[in-house]
Amino acid sequence: MVIPYSEELGIFPSAQKTDWLCAYCFLPCLAGPWEGTSPSAFAEMAQDAVGLSSDYQFWIWKLSVWGQASTSETQQDTCRHLPQFQEFLRQMYEALKEMDSSTVIERFPTIGQLLAKTCQNPFILAYDESQKFLIWCLCCLINKEPQNSGESKLNSWIRDSCYIYINLLDTFPKELLSHILSSFRFDMKEVGRFTQYLGYAPADYYPGLLKNMVLSLVSELRENHLNGFNTQRRMAPERIRSLSRVCAPLITLPDFKPLVEALLTYHGREPQEMLWPEFFDAVNDAFLLKKISLPKSAIVCLWLRHLPSLEKAVLHLFEKLISSERNSLRRIECFMKDSLLPEAACHPAIFRMVDEMFRYALLETDGAPEVLAAIQVFTWCFVEALEKEDTQLKFALKTYFPYTSPSLVMVLLQHPKGIPQGLWHQPLTHISEMLREIVEDQAHWSCRGPFESWFVLVHFGGWADVAAEHLLMSAAEPPEALLWLLAFSYSPRDRSQWRAQAMAEGKAVLGCLRKLFRSPTLSARDVHAAAGEQSGDPRPPACPWLIRRLTLNFLLWAPGGHAIAREVISLMAQTDEITHEIIGFLDQTLYRWDRLCMEAPTSRKLARELLTELRAHV
Repeated sequence: MVIPYSEELGIFPSAQKTDWLCAYCFLPCLAGPWEGTSPSAFAEMAQDAVGLSSDYQFWIWKLSVWGQASTSETQQDTCRHLPQFQEFLRQMYEALKEMDSSTVIERFPTIGQLLAKTCQNPFILAYDESQKFLIWCLCCLINKEPQNSGESKLNSWIRDSCYIYINLLDTFPKELLSHILSSFRFDMKEVGRFTQYLGYAPADYYPGLLKNMVLSLVSELRENHLNGFNTQRRMAPERIRSLSRVCAPLITLPDFKPLVEALLTYHGREPQEMLWPEFFDAVNDAFLLKKISLPKSAIVCLWLRHLPSLEKAVLHLFEKLISSERNSLRRIECFMKDSLLPEAACHPAIFRMVDEMFRYALLETDGAPEVLAAIQVFTWCFVEALEKEDTQLKFALKTYFPYTSPSLVMVLLQHPKGIPQGLWHQPLTHISEMLREIVEDQAHWSCRGPFESWFVLVHFGGWADVAAEHLLMSAAEPPEALLWLLAFSYSPRDRSQWRAQAMAEGKAVLGCLRKLFRSPTLSARDVHAAAGEQSGDPRPPACPWLIRRLTLNFLLWAPGGHAIAREVISLMAQTDEITHEIIGFLDQTLYRWDRLCMEAPTSRKLARELLTELRAHV
């Protein structure tokens, strides 16, 4: 038994029963509205139809080629073209929905041939939303009141095709098509008309054939435990590769999720990768676009087994960060956690890859504040994931930071939250002394020089901000170790003379600001002058960023600083770049205080108000 053949409509005979059964099993759900005729749009759609003509002929040819042979090369070619063909079906639907049946036959005389061949290709039917657009196209061809023999024949072909398609599945009830059409997650109104036209009543039935087939394959892939002994039933590498090729266009189907996960986590003894590269690409793209949801273990296996997928995941994260609101660390954190990269980075190989891409971005942007902030947020999320995964590190710290002293990393990993604020100077001094010894010791230069130490400090940049606050509020003389740490945190360049000048400037500004800290009366001009930024000063500061950070901290913490904060900031923010820098400081400070659970209601309130006001003006 075959699908009716109509030479007039350009419909070829259908495939055999097994082909239709295969196509049906791969048909998960269909959805969408059916639009009526819109005569007023004919002129516009005619132009669109002309634009589709070349693509239309190309896909007619492709479908013929794919239908003539079922070799691995044909399957690969089909899989490579699935996204483009889906887009073509969407464009066809957009054109068809504005035409009546006679216009469709006039402009696309072989439309039946194209749709029939599409129905016979299980790869197309299973891919993403292709089956949805296919049914939408079929819906557009039905005319409830045919006016001529052509429209009647087209209606008859669609109707008979559906009837025979159901009859071929003699082990299932006739209501299966109705179930497929009623399993939409979209607007059911027009689909209901379609099922009513076919004469089917709604049914709640789902064939278990596909599900059973998937579970059977999963059971072959997974380890079997028999009689207490661990034995593994291994499939041939060729079969594994062929299975991954077949699954590539099916990964977004919910029923295939267990099989996708089993393939990703399956490890054979072969020295070369068994899975098809396009399978990795398809899974990674679907995961990044939120079309599938997989457990962390499966995603880690994907990124470990296919480096291009990991690179694409990091670049996808970078694209989100670039397009997000500037200086919003909370949004950056959401993007980070949503990407799953910090959790996956608990494996050192993934961490090293992500870290190298951050390093490259930092160098390419000459230390852009946005990149620095992203690295710090990523490190926060990574450390959180590391702590949740296990109280004992599975891998040595050297595997994560191979170019840095493990003892330094251990100190940087300490959370300031667990240290009383009055004792912060102890770990800060220790960090500074260790960094200074590494940076100034010639023996360490053979590795990667001062930049590597600075790059590690960037990951844990909160320590430098804590040092600035501690220096400002401490009654003791500013220790040289903390001044050095601040100067070094703002530049990794090995210029001892420059760093000494920055330390001297920082010490002088701190002295002036600390004198004003307890002053009962403050003016914006006094604070601005104390910061060494008064108009007409010919001295170019070695590190203006450090001076601005100290001044902003003064405004947040000094009792009289709140009243003049806005005026001082207006004097400081002479350029858009400085304004964005201040916004970044306030956002980062609030984010860090939240992380450390710091109780500073007055300072927090002022910082939040200033941040809101500045963002409203940029």
